Amino acid sequence: MSIAAISTSETVPVRADRAVGLWLFVIAAMIGLMVVVGGLTRLTGSGLSITEWQPVTGVIPPLSDAQWQAEFAKYQGTPQYELINRGMGLVGFKAIYWWEWTHRLLGRLLGVVFVVPFVLFLRQQRIDRALGIRLAIIFLLGAAQGALGWWMVQSGLTGTRVVVSQYRLAAHLGLAVVLFGYIFWTALEASGAARTHVARAAHYRVHAFALVAMTFVQILLGAFMAGLDAGRAFQTWPTYAGAWIPPGLYDLSPWWTNHFENLALVHFQHRTVGYVVAAMVIWLYVALRRAGADRALRIAGIHAVVLTAIQIALGVFTVVSGVALPLAALHQVGALGLFASVLWWAYALNASMRVL
Repeated sequence: MSIAAISTSETVPVRADRAVGLWLFVIAAMIGLMVVVGGLTRLTGSGLSITEWQPVTGVIPPLSDAQWQAEFAKYQGTPQYELINRGMGLVGFKAIYWWEWTHRLLGRLLGVVFVVPFVLFLRQQRIDRALGIRLAIIFLLGAAQGALGWWMVQSGLTGTRVVVSQYRLAAHLGLAVVLFGYIFWTALEASGAARTHVARAAHYRVHAFALVAMTFVQILLGAFMAGLDAGRAFQTWPTYAGAWIPPGLYDLSPWWTNHFENLALVHFQHRTVGYVVAAMVIWLYVALRRAGADRALRIAGIHAVVLTAIQIALGVFTVVSGVALPLAALHQVGALGLFASVLWWAYALNASMRVL
């Protein structure tokens, strides 16, 4: 996360302004929508259908049959078409094209939703120096995310790869989550969201941020699951095709590549870290209740507990269904919802958080 330091004496507060807070919440929600549409784009095998990065002119899709044929011809030159989709017709190409185009369109709309209100709030002098610095960081992160997205796509357009690199996919998703979290935290401040006044709860600040970090790691592990299609490696729960520990966890060489390329180990570590996150959520909730959690902590904590239960259930159903598209999409929504809830929990615990 873009959290520079924790201090008990020095803060860089963002001036409370509900309209600004609502604007930032909308941006965070749009990033969440982009993550979900991006996941569906990958699940439908659509991410490589647009072979060029045209930030401005690419907003206009093909409008004539000749334009569609030209785009299709570019796709026919990709390894994915040659090795997987050979024989696909123009109708099939249009189906995957619209997924990727929609994903990119959301990115462009996000830019508009960021810039237009920013200019209006700036003219109204509702953006102070602290918020201005944060917005500049958000803008730079957003630009980097667009470039990283194209870098990811390029990995599937060369050589013999028919999908994007799982490493680049994880980097792209990871930066999206960092951007989402940074905006969400700023939105909480700008909207004046409540923080705890329970002194005893301060002892659990580190635990709350450890939970945020572990949830982030779990999302990255989910990206490797998606990039390798490892969700289909074992379609049973709680065992792995009858085994409590799947065989062949370290079959690849060198050993460290197993954590990122071995379907069995990638699947195993994603499930295991999911259990760890659940245990951390339950432990923190109980500990804070015993410490006399006030309303701010109780509401955030209940959200975290409920969303953890929902997310685990969605993960199980996604696996046993063979990664059914609707369940996989809901699982991605649940991941961001859980991340937002634990970040909100950490925010409620920190009355003196310095954020750049």
